[in-house]
Amino acid sequence: MNLPIQKMEVQIMRTLKQLVYFGWQQVLSCLFPVVIFASLAFTQLLPIPFLPRYDWLLIICLLMQWWMVRAGLETGDELKVITLFHLIGLALELFKVHMGSWSYPEEGYSKIFGVPLYSGFMYASVASYLCQAWRRLKVKLIKWPPFLVVVPLAAVIYLNFFTHHYWMDIRWWLSGFVIIVFWRSWVIYEVNGTCYRMPLALSFALIGFFIWVAENIATFFGAWKYPNQTDEWSLVHLGKVSSWLLLVIVSFLIVATLKQVKGKIRH
Repeated sequence: MNLPIQKMEVQIMRTLKQLVYFGWQQVLSCLFPVVIFASLAFTQLLPIPFLPRYDWLLIICLLMQWWMVRAGLETGDELKVITLFHLIGLALELFKVHMGSWSYPEEGYSKIFGVPLYSGFMYASVASYLCQAWRRLKVKLIKWPPFLVVVPLAAVIYLNFFTHHYWMDIRWWLSGFVIIVFWRSWVIYEVNGTCYRMPLALSFALIGFFIWVAENIATFFGAWKYPNQTDEWSLVHLGKVSSWLLLVIVSFLIVATLKQVKGKIRH
């Protein structure tokens, strides 16, 4: 009589154990973003003397990046990918600040055309998370679209962040095209020796949503300000989830392409 109950209890305990393990791996993969958020909070609540806040944030990010490579938490190849995302993010920041999409109102010696250099690390931290989660969870991709489809798609998505200021915004068309392209694609990941799988489009949406949550935390601690947050902080518009979803797709496509190219070279 108690056998089914015992099996259920065992299954529940195993599920909880898997969730805890998965959560811990996610925390480890998010180490760089966590440090950035902690630094934003710390420098907001307890200002550090001698240098403006933005400059201290840049120094903290540089030291964190150096330590992660030195400690073996990131490989040389991963550092190259993260540096690429720093440059991609910085270019986007320079344009968006120039167009008035958001601003960095505080002073800083490390600001270029109104953009503090630490801002690129916020994009780099997304790449850091993807690289680390990929390695820790032993990610594999099933039915990955052809290279000739993936690269132009990533390029068009990125360019739309610039061109929509002068032309129509095609993000929703791009989102639909992403669903079509990746409809049959799955991501397989390993948790404590057990493999699971998830539709790739769903993983994009989940990562985009959590970055939107992180964006609310970042703006609350003054990382940057949207026009509607100039006088008083308010929740970032939910529509920004679509922007982050597309940016995550660009990040994922670049990381996945480089991982696959690297895998082919090794074989």
